[in-house]
Amino acid sequence: MNEIHQKIELFLNQYRLNNPESIYLVAFSGGFDSMCLLDSLRKISPNRIVAIHLNHGWRGAESDSEEDNCRNFCAKIGVEFYSERLSDSVAKTETAAREARYKFFEKCAKKFNSEIVFTAHNKNDNAETLIYRICKGTGISGLQGIAPSRDIYYRPLLEISRFEIENYCQSQNLIPNSDSSNFNTKYKRNYIRAKVFPILSKVNPNIVDTVNTLSTVAKEETAIVEEYLSLILDKISTDGKIQTKEFLKLSNSVQKRIIYNLFIQNNLDYTREKVLQIYDFIYENSSSKSGKTCSLTTDLWIFVSEKIIEIIDNSVIVFPTVAITNEGKYETDFGMLEIMKCSKGVKTYPKDSESVIYADLSGLDFDFELRTRRDGDFICPYGLAGSQKLKKYLNAKKIPNHEKDGLLFLTQGKEILWAINLGISDKIKVNTNPTHKITWIPSKERD
Repeated sequence: MNEIHQKIELFLNQYRLNNPESIYLVAFSGGFDSMCLLDSLRKISPNRIVAIHLNHGWRGAESDSEEDNCRNFCAKIGVEFYSERLSDSVAKTETAAREARYKFFEKCAKKFNSEIVFTAHNKNDNAETLIYRICKGTGISGLQGIAPSRDIYYRPLLEISRFEIENYCQSQNLIPNSDSSNFNTKYKRNYIRAKVFPILSKVNPNIVDTVNTLSTVAKEETAIVEEYLSLILDKISTDGKIQTKEFLKLSNSVQKRIIYNLFIQNNLDYTREKVLQIYDFIYENSSSKSGKTCSLTTDLWIFVSEKIIEIIDNSVIVFPTVAITNEGKYETDFGMLEIMKCSKGVKTYPKDSESVIYADLSGLDFDFELRTRRDGDFICPYGLAGSQKLKKYLNAKKIPNHEKDGLLFLTQGKEILWAINLGISDKIKVNTNPTHKITWIPSKERD
């Protein structure tokens, strides 16, 4: 068997991708790398393969000719071909093009019901990525280079050099596309390939292998750090919320590494400056009782108080108002509210923090609603005389501002009868025996 075929087959086995029912999608530009990968997969795998091609259209007739070459090659080797043209509205930059490509890949994954997208990054690409990151500024994690797998993406050629790939294409009589933009050194990666590596090769002829060895070492070192950090996080966090006091006891280096991991875990771009900015923000607000937030992206924020540090999703989730007109079960996308008659006495009543209450609804009409808060809402807190604004009630319960809009309430008009997981109104308290048992079951507990 051809050596490249052997390496790809080993990769498929290593990542358990050789299920004959799996559908392989191959990101196919028609260049040396992707043609080598597509031809190899066709020869070693019986799986259904679809070559997916995004025509950027930035080079006019040349782009269209390359798409035709891709289509003809696929027809020749018996592989399905699917292509789309990039919208003219996409900016003509490396970053915009990359983002558009991956959106296209994800669209294709859904279209063809596939969880496997192969890209043809090779050993030279990995070395060039490391040099680029070093020039721009990176840490040990950045030195890991291109990951062999991430989500639905797999890269079987990462251990194979460009020289080997070109030799393969020549030996198999393949005629790849030659993208003229690959020789344009205004693009940074092309500049590194065409200008920087030839100079580095004069210092070390094996520079590509050497840089890839650095990548391997960085992966091993990162694995050690992650194992150590996981032990620490298990001790100082619960449900993704870090205990502020315990965090502050850690060394500065470990604190910064945890912040860095928050960026990585949430797929956020990061720089040393951003990590230090959040580090300072945590210290500035670590004694705040109500807590403060700092924006990471449009929808993601970091929340810091004297008790916890957590990443919060600030995207708007609309909970529909549910009319409660009788006993029974009321289904929503977020959970189910159940109101059942209760004829027996209760020995032990649930705590305020639980998702169940016993209530006396006698004398009340069944014109309730399950909803989120609104302006003008008020509650008569259990055990207290009179009413108070809901805002004051929630502040007394020390509910962080970012959590208030996500709370659910059983209401009658503007009056809160039950603040779920917080407490009930004195208006429905049980004096002798309850008339109803009311339960809220979140979706995650019903799955």
